[in-house]
Parts: sequence; C-alpha cells; structure tokens
Amino acid sequence: MKKFSHTNVTKFIVFVLMIACLTGAITSAINLVKMPYYNYSLVNKNYYQSYDYAEQSSSLVRDIADVLTIYKNEEHILKGETIDKSTWNNIEEELFYDYMDHVHSDFRNTETSATEEEQYEKFEQEYNEEITLGREQLIQRELREYHQLLQRLENRKAPLYYVTDGNQVYTNTTMKDKKQFEALPAYFIFEDYKIEAYPEEVQESDYLEWVTEPIEQLNQENTVVYLAYTEEFLNPAIEEWNKTSEEASQQLYQLILFISGFLFLFIYLALVIGRKSFQDKEIHFHFVDKMFTDINVIIVAAFILLFFVLAEFLYNVDQQMILLISIPIAIIVFVLILSLVKHIKNRTLFKHTLIFQIILIIVQWINNIYRSGKTGMKTVLIVVGYPILIALTFFMFPVTIGVAAWFAYKKVKEFQAIQDGVAEIKTGNLHHPIDVTSKGEFATLAKNINTITDGLKNAVNNELKSERLKTELITNVSHDIRTPLTSIITYVDLLKQTEDPIIAKGFVEILDQKSKRLKSLTDNLFDAAKASSGNVPVELEKIDVNSLITQGIGELTDKIEANNLQFKVNHPEDKIYVKADGRLLWRSIENLFSNIFNYALEGSRVYIDITDRDDKIQMTFKNISAAELNMTADELMERFKRGDESRSTEGSGLGLSIARSLIELQKGDFSIHIDGDLFKVIIKLPKYLEK
Repeated sequence: MKKFSHTNVTKFIVFVLMIACLTGAITSAINLVKMPYYNYSLVNKNYYQSYDYAEQSSSLVRDIADVLTIYKNEEHILKGETIDKSTWNNIEEELFYDYMDHVHSDFRNTETSATEEEQYEKFEQEYNEEITLGREQLIQRELREYHQLLQRLENRKAPLYYVTDGNQVYTNTTMKDKKQFEALPAYFIFEDYKIEAYPEEVQESDYLEWVTEPIEQLNQENTVVYLAYTEEFLNPAIEEWNKTSEEASQQLYQLILFISGFLFLFIYLALVIGRKSFQDKEIHFHFVDKMFTDINVIIVAAFILLFFVLAEFLYNVDQQMILLISIPIAIIVFVLILSLVKHIKNRTLFKHTLIFQIILIIVQWINNIYRSGKTGMKTVLIVVGYPILIALTFFMFPVTIGVAAWFAYKKVKEFQAIQDGVAEIKTGNLHHPIDVTSKGEFATLAKNINTITDGLKNAVNNELKSERLKTELITNVSHDIRTPLTSIITYVDLLKQTEDPIIAKGFVEILDQKSKRLKSLTDNLFDAAKASSGNVPVELEKIDVNSLITQGIGELTDKIEANNLQFKVNHPEDKIYVKADGRLLWRSIENLFSNIFNYALEGSRVYIDITDRDDKIQMTFKNISAAELNMTADELMERFKRGDESRSTEGSGLGLSIARSLIELQKGDFSIHIDGDLFKVIIKLPKYLEK
C-alpha cells in the first residue's frame, strides 16, 4: 500500500471508481424519483398507513364535505348563498373601478364636488346590468362546480360509501347498513360524533387527519358517513404498494452505498493528491492547478448549475441522457475540485485567486510609487488617497486620524535622524551610520548618504593601497630591471679588460642573454600597460578550444619534459567553440603555461578541464606550486607580484595580469583560486552559438 498509494496509476483508478460511484448514485436517485411518491413508503411498512390509502379516502370525504356544507342543493346555490362575500366585493370593486376609468376617465385630473357615496350610487344605477350579469356568472360557476362534484361522486368506484344528512343521500352502493360496511376488510365509520377506522394500523397513520378533518366540518348530529374497501380493490393495491416500496428500498440502499463509496474515494484522493508519498511535504502542481482558484470555483459552480438545468430539461424527455451528461461534467468538476484541494493543502487557496493578484498588484503599485517614486507623485497619492480612506472608514474616523498622526510622527523622527547624522558626518566622522529602519523616501536618502560615506572611506583606502602598490611597483621594477642591467654593465667592463677571444665569446653570450631578459621585461611592461588600457584590437571569431589546447601542449613538449610535468586534459568528445580572438586567447593561455613552467612543483601533474556551461565555456588550469603560497589570489593578480618572494625565478610578475586583461577584452572572466599549495586558474569565455 505504501508503495502504490500515491502513484499516478492508483490515483487514476480511484478517480475512475469515484466517478462510477457518483454515476451509480445519480442512477439510483433518478430511479427513486421516477417512482410515484404516493405509491410507496420508506418509513411505514403497511399500506394502510400510506399516503395512497389516506388520499383515496380523504379525497372522497372532502368532496362529501363540500357538497353537504358549501353547496347543499341547487336552490341554495341559485340564491347566491355559496358566493363568498369577499369574492363578491372584489367583483363589485373591479366593476366600480372600470366604471370610474371609462365613464370618468379624467376624474383624477379634475376637481369634483361629488362624494364617493354619491359616485357609488350613480355607479349602481348605470352599471346595474353589469352587476346583475356578474352575479349570475358567479352563480352559474358555482352551479357548474356543484354538478361536477356530484358527477365525480357518482363515478367513484372505490371506496364504497353511504352518506346522509337526514335529508339527502349520496352513495355508490346498495349497502345502507353499518354492519354491511363493517364486514368489509377496511372501513371508516363516522356516526354520533364517533370515528371508527379499521384495520387498527390506520390509527397509527400520519395521514389520518386528512380523513378526519373534513368530517369535523359536518353537522355530526344528523350526518352519517360510511366508507369501505373491498378485497378486489385492496389486494392489487397492497401488492403494488409492497412491490414499489421494496424497489424503492433497494434503490435507497444502493444510493447510500454509492454515496458512501464516493465519499470514501474522494477523501482518499484528497489525502494523496499533490504528493508522491505520505512523507512528501511538498505539493506538486500541474497545468490545471495554474488556473486561479476563484475562476476555478466559478467554473465548478457553472458546471453544477448546467447539470441541474440539463437534468431538469431531460427528466421528462430522456432520463438516460442525464447519465451521459453527468459523466463528463463530473470529471471536469472533480478535476477542478481536487485542484482546489491541492491549494488548500498548500495554503494558497486565497493567494492564488485572481482577486488577490489584482489587489496585490494595486497594493504593490501604490507601494512602489510611495517607496521609489518621485516626491511629487507621493504627495499627490497622499493628498488624493487620504480623503478616500477617510470616506471609506468614516465609521472609525478616530482610528484613521490616529494612524495618520502616528505615520506623520514616524516620518518626522526619520527626518530628524538624517539631519543629526549629516551634522555628525560633517564634523569628519565618516564611520557614523545613519540608521533609518523603515522604507521610503527618507530610507533611500539615508542609504545614499551612507553610500557616500562608504565611497569616501573606499576612496581613502584605495588611495592608500595605490600608494603602497606604486611603492612596491617601483621597488619590483627597479629590482627586476637592475638585475640584468647590472649584469650587462659588469660583463661589458670585463669584456673591455680581456683579450682572450674564447673568454670574450662567453661574455658576449651572457650579455646577449641578459639583454634579451631586459628586452622581455620591457616588452611585458609595455604589453601590461597596453592590455590594461584596452588599446588592443580584438577580432572575435569561432575558436575550437580543444584543438587550441592540444596544439599548444604539443608545441611545448620540450619545456614540459624539461620540467618533468604531466599534463592531463579532460574535455568533451564533441568539439567546443568559443567566441574569442585566437591570437589574444593563445597569448593568455601561453602566459598561464609560462607561469606553470616557472612555479609548478617538478614531477607533479597539471590538470586542464574544459567544460560546457550552457552559454559559456569554462577552462580550468590546476597545478601544485613548488614554493609555499603565502599570499592571497588578489595579491597574485597585482603587477610585478611573483609567486616566490625572493624573486629568484625568471618570471616578470606580469603574466597573470596580462592574461586577465586579455581575457576581459574578449568579454570573458578570469579568476584565481588558492587552496593550500593548489593553484587554480578559471577562464570563462562566451560560447559560440550558430546563427
């Protein structure tokens, strides 16, 4: 379970089962709703307690009560006794207003001295025929309803009934004796203010009052009402009711089962969705989850509403279509709901809404204007925004005023801190910081002043460092140039004094060597000055780094063997191209090789790694120093700085400085790293990209 609980396959299977359970629940609900509610019961297990049985009896009792209490007979109806007074008053009022509108259509706009009573008398005179006709129409309507009611009673087949009020008799059977009705399987007897119902289960029916209430309206002193049901009527009705109730119960159990399965599967999906295991604390999102959550909720609500609208439309057309539309709608809805669950678990339900993002943009826009905008814009923002804020928070006006006062006090305090800080710096204390912890115009001003003091301190330090470097430069240059120059002067004097041609030839060779050394020093000094000034033409082109390094190592085989060094080159199998100047790049690499030959530990290995870094190519040169590296990388980059403090080697101290300047001219990066005796140079150059 731990292995497969969070896999995508498991989640997909559970999701399909959840949709299947939901579809099954909808099917059971439709089947349940399709059954006539009056023809079964999920609570009462007896037909005599059912809605259907009570309705059969109460409908007859209501008709009988209407005949005996309202209509009575035709003579009673023709006298207008069945017409309710309020109904007749409404008819007369309608006729009166019609009279006032048509006969006196402008009475509202003209003044008249006639009272309302006088107008009504005139209305009765002029509208006498209409009033009489309206009354006759009401009587005829009542008479028509009376005959329809009698016809309905006469056509009733069940239950059998016998009703009399002492004058009139209404019945659909030849039975008149009470015992005849009591001999039937089910009956109601209303006589002498007593109500008898059989079988006894009827007494426990929730619908019994439907039958008894109309009887209470009758004159029970003279009225007798017998109702009874035959076996021919009851047996099929009971059988149909039991069958329908059993089917309804099955559908209800299925509905409960499907809903339970659906809830269980949904809860399981809600627990595992977005994670790859129970220990996984991170929520993993997909493309659906990028939708704003409020838009998600609107779409879910729209699809649910669409389902109910289509279901209501299709219910009387094709109920099977409800199932077909429910599947795709359910898939879409629950994919979106599970996306909402992810955001709930990630606590981004509100933050990922479109409304929140809009509010955030507005707040950030106002905040950016206030913190980094011009003072005039901020002033306009405050002048316009504060009255709006007051209007929106008028119910808490004192609080708004308090906040505004606190804000003003805070800004005045910040201004005072800046003013005091500037006064302190003016006295010469450049190390005094102005501390403004908030953000805004004053914070920016304080930061700029602090930056000025930092710049002044850096300028002083740089000036001191420059003076130190100038002193060291003069000392180093003097030492490196004086050494070959002294040798030249000495050997020139010796050459003047000797007459032996063999000895003279040796002196000439030494003079040649020292003069070349002096020339090399002056050339390097010139190259360093020229490279640092940027006055070197650069022609960027496509350079194969692998070939350049390999070819260079091949040309320097003699020096490599003389220093007993082993070069290890690691580079990709495919060719790597950089955008550089081939001449300047090789000069930089040549300087690095010269530095290695001068200072690397004899018999050690030299590693050259070439790697592809997306848009850059990195070359790393690593070797072990023969002398102890008791200086920093920055110090090594200084001109005329040598790896051996005794300056006994042939180096000039300009090679690394020249290499860095040339690499930077080619838009590259040059850096030195020292780890113990490990000396490492890293060069990064732009990668050549095919157009």
